[in-house]
Amino acid sequence: MSAAKLDLLTSSLWETLYMVAVSGGLSALLGIPLGILLYTTKSGRMLQNPWLHRLLGIVVNATRSVPFIILLVAIIPFTRWIVGTSIGTTAAIVPLTLGAIPFVARITEGALNEVPGGLIEAAQAMGATPWQIVRKVLLAEAMPGLIHGLTLMLITLIGYSAMAGAIGGGGLGDLGIRYGYQRFDSSMMISTVVILIVLVQLVQSLGDWLVRRYDHTRH
Repeated sequence: MSAAKLDLLTSSLWETLYMVAVSGGLSALLGIPLGILLYTTKSGRMLQNPWLHRLLGIVVNATRSVPFIILLVAIIPFTRWIVGTSIGTTAAIVPLTLGAIPFVARITEGALNEVPGGLIEAAQAMGATPWQIVRKVLLAEAMPGLIHGLTLMLITLIGYSAMAGAIGGGGLGDLGIRYGYQRFDSSMMISTVVILIVLVQLVQSLGDWLVRRYDHTRH
């Protein structure tokens, strides 16, 4: 493989890492609080509010039901309003984030549902505030499940970032389409696929290691 192609692969890899890291961070920053709100506003919970819980659930489910490739195209005006353009790696971060937030919210809600109710009742009996219960009981106990879910989210974003290349999102997906598909360059296509596979394996391995570290039942 020529030096020019290696440079293209390297720059595309960095673009993919940039898209996944930023969109993953923003999704976690916004999705985890949304998941906590979904959990705490359910009937019988600390901040029960059935109407708000139902409304949030409808919004989350509606967003999750939209295929990512359709979401990419549908929010082009919004993406252009946010970042000033609808093409490129920075523009791709907008739909990647919007697509992942409801996924993270449901992951968070599911992880919190696994926390034994006895721990919450004990904290309430000791006079803990809802925020203290969320921070010191719910999130602490649900950490392995959260990490596992966020690992899946990052892997999904890697696949979505490759899909974003179909509309000029940059990264490895864009490189694979422009060279591997449109120019019938099989070596470039294979290299792109191999890099994506290695990237997914690295993310999964790191996630598994963090889960083992934070899983209290293993200690």
